[in-house]
Amino acid sequence: MWDGLASYLRSIDGTLGVRPKAVLVVSGHWETPEPTLNIAEKPSLLFDYYGFPEHTYRLKYPVSGAPALAPRVRGLLSDAGFDAAADSKRGLDHGVFVPFLLIYPRADVPIMQLSLQKSLDPALHLRIGKALAPLREEGVLIVGSGMSYHNLAAMFSGGGAAAAESFDSWLNDAVQDPGTRDQRLAAWRNAPGGRESHPREEHLIPLMVAAGAAGEDPGVRTFSESIAGKALSGFQFG
Repeated sequence: MWDGLASYLRSIDGTLGVRPKAVLVVSGHWETPEPTLNIAEKPSLLFDYYGFPEHTYRLKYPVSGAPALAPRVRGLLSDAGFDAAADSKRGLDHGVFVPFLLIYPRADVPIMQLSLQKSLDPALHLRIGKALAPLREEGVLIVGSGMSYHNLAAMFSGGGAAAAESFDSWLNDAVQDPGTRDQRLAAWRNAPGGRESHPREEHLIPLMVAAGAAGEDPGVRTFSESIAGKALSGFQFG
């Protein structure tokens, strides 16, 4: 069921054209009152899931952190009016280490994780992304790790397919035009199938950070597949 997504993740490195010097990633599994950076030099893994096979709790991803990037990130956020905190103890959650086991299987690109804000305000996260946009010209890959559809109650039931398809189509259209993208994404709750696809939006909001950092680059759908009968997509900017 997940083979297509796995193949997509494995292909990302080859599509970038250049190996980033570091990754700044936002996942749907870390929320804090203020933007918080994981500054661990050798971050551990946080197995923040339950009921999976025993071997999934023995995964290893010995990636280096990117603490040297912290002053630059905090400075950019400060210039945009955000006071950023730091955390050197928290591990990388599965929204980070699971996809990056496939993207960079040798764990040879340093990773820094940035938290979501507890408000899950889409406009605020678009602003955070805009503040971080200069990092793209400095060799840093900005990644939003989430899902375009995340209604677990409906995911493996017979319902929700129409809502998923409607929202997926809307989202694909919304990310394309830089001139209208922020306004449309900030109003995602009004999109067809929006709330049905995201009863709680923590898995959608990482996209806002990536889109906010995109500048004038249009969004391009680089992954599109039906998983458990629900439309899922991935997008790339630049």
